[in-house]
Amino acid sequence: MAVQESWSPALLHAIHDVADDVRLFEFVPEDGALPYRVGSHLDVQVMVDGKPEVRSFSLVGDGSASTTYRIAVKNRADGHGGSRYLWSLEPGARLQTSAPKDMFALAYGSPEYLLIAGGIGITPLFGMALALARKGSRLRLLYAARQASQLAFEDELRASLGDRLQIFVGERGERIDPAHEIEGLADDAELYICGPLSLREDFQRAWAAAGRDASRLRFETFASSGRHPAEEFEVEVANHDLRLTVAADQSLLQALIDNGVDDVLYDCEHGECGLCSVKVLQCDGEIDHRDVFYSERQHQELGGQRICTCVSRVVNGSLVIDTSQQLVDTGHFAEG
Repeated sequence: MAVQESWSPALLHAIHDVADDVRLFEFVPEDGALPYRVGSHLDVQVMVDGKPEVRSFSLVGDGSASTTYRIAVKNRADGHGGSRYLWSLEPGARLQTSAPKDMFALAYGSPEYLLIAGGIGITPLFGMALALARKGSRLRLLYAARQASQLAFEDELRASLGDRLQIFVGERGERIDPAHEIEGLADDAELYICGPLSLREDFQRAWAAAGRDASRLRFETFASSGRHPAEEFEVEVANHDLRLTVAADQSLLQALIDNGVDDVLYDCEHGECGLCSVKVLQCDGEIDHRDVFYSERQHQELGGQRICTCVSRVVNGSLVIDTSQQLVDTGHFAEG
């Protein structure tokens, strides 16, 4: 059961390729664009295998006075189909979008900022970097990609930031050293990060090891890629006397919905809100926790007793769950 959301029709006004595998889409909402702050994101209705689904994308830039919504979408061949759908569209197409959501807000007033972008994670940080540069804030942006051709918005960033932009290209053997980059930051510095799970966790560990305030490290994530490649796995839903297969390009949540299981609450669909967390009765294999609702410590303490069905998966095994035992609000379990 999805949490209700308000949708508005929008026209796809223009498309621009901004990197080898990243395309910028400009939408003009029929009812007019609402203002949004840097770091905000947009939900978009897409069609996957003939069925409507929802995907979330960071809005590019500062939309405080914009007439359009701009999102940058990486073409993911191994994804769940949302990016392929958007990449198939041409200007003039119509679809449904949500209002902008400000859930990765930039807090002004810090003495120093360190921004970390990995791949498509540049999208929310692009606007943050330009906004901080305009205000004369002390900042550095570290931008990592596997190949130089995958760097989106590099020219615009270089023009605004100069040597405050540092590029790291994997194919050239360049890697970001979290401990080194954190060392020497002002005591009240803030770190903003968006990128792969491994990059974020490396910085979280280095930040904690440096004794820094956890509240000053902020991150954005949409459906983490996890620690393992996605693979097909089997699930038994004990309270429905049902067995099903979750395909490699399908979420556990979507598989449950497709098989008539309609008692799972969900909202964000990218592992942040925790609504879709259900009880794990048995796991023959390893749960690849891709959510950010639970901390790494909580996952360890729970001992694999919960799984966020919208993003997390199983590797080398199968799962038995009870969808009647869900999280309600924050930390309270609804039994049966």
